[in-house]
Amino acid sequence: MAGLYIHIPFCKSRCIYCGFYSTIEENLIPQYVDALCKEMKMRPSPFLYNTVYLGGGTPSRLGIPLLKKIFQQLKDSYTISEDAEITLECNPDDVTEEFTQALKHLPVNRVSMGAQTFDDKRLAFLHRRHSSLQVEEAVSILRSAGIRNISIDLIYGFPEETLDEWQQDIQRALQLNVEHISAYCLSVEEGTALQRLVEQGKIRPADEEACLAMYYHLIDLLKHAGYEHYEISNFAKPGYKSRHNSGYWDGSPYLGLGAAAHSYDIQSRQWNVSDLKNYIHQINEGLIPVEEREIIDMPTRYNDYVMTSLRTCEGIDIQHVSQQFPQQYLSYLRQQSEKHIGHHLLEAHDHHLRLTKEALFISDSIISDLMFV
Repeated sequence: MAGLYIHIPFCKSRCIYCGFYSTIEENLIPQYVDALCKEMKMRPSPFLYNTVYLGGGTPSRLGIPLLKKIFQQLKDSYTISEDAEITLECNPDDVTEEFTQALKHLPVNRVSMGAQTFDDKRLAFLHRRHSSLQVEEAVSILRSAGIRNISIDLIYGFPEETLDEWQQDIQRALQLNVEHISAYCLSVEEGTALQRLVEQGKIRPADEEACLAMYYHLIDLLKHAGYEHYEISNFAKPGYKSRHNSGYWDGSPYLGLGAAAHSYDIQSRQWNVSDLKNYIHQINEGLIPVEEREIIDMPTRYNDYVMTSLRTCEGIDIQHVSQQFPQQYLSYLRQQSEKHIGHHLLEAHDHHLRLTKEALFISDSIISDLMFV
């Protein structure tokens, strides 16, 4: 099984925190979709795909006719399982009655929306296009159209945000009764408008202690509401884990299509050019627009496994490390993990190493410490 990711980089406006490749040049949408369909024809694949994910950017900006064109080409070019999870990222204000009725004619069975917050002032601060009310309306419209698998994203750690305000956001999210919630601490990504605001001293990021309290509060409230905390930033009702994202974390191969999209075939990793016009030009010249390709050696494979598996609730499978890697990697893992177990940041249970609750918010430093150098 494998996953298929399609990057739709178009946005009506740029959010101040977004570090993903995107553009507001919506006049290039038709040319881009043509190029995307050509790339599918140029990149045959032997895999059976059990997930398809249209991300961005804002895929819902394409409109139904162009989405139909993409899905038709997907059907013609690749083998997709009958029970595949097919996700479309949408902006709440794009979810209209007309849009969702047309969505019924596409194979989409999961929708992911960036709610981010239910505070309209903070939405304006982020330069989001929608209002909090539109999130609630979008969920209702999607339900009426038969979408039974909805995910929303939340952001915490706003400048001057209080724990009570964050709790109100969580409660509003829980009232929507969606199947999946992803929550991320507001981070200052390089090259974003948010970074410039911080550098200019116009805003001061929330301190780590406040963000940690918000994260623990999130975990407690969502677990109490019946959500499984299956990955550091992801929570799902039983049976509704993101199958596509889980594929990234368990090391499954995936094919990325579109500008800036990444691909992984177990032996190597590659990514397309992060430039819209260059991507379209190369495709039209009959070239696969790969910017770089990385052959995955044994240390990289081990480090990838540590990084992805330790983010999940299952953690690192000691037996897997023993069977798939030379003995020196297992010895190194045991040596490096001892101090973290002693500090109650890692726990060993049933042949697995997992992050404790206290370590989840500082996971990057622990993961880095376990990587083979």
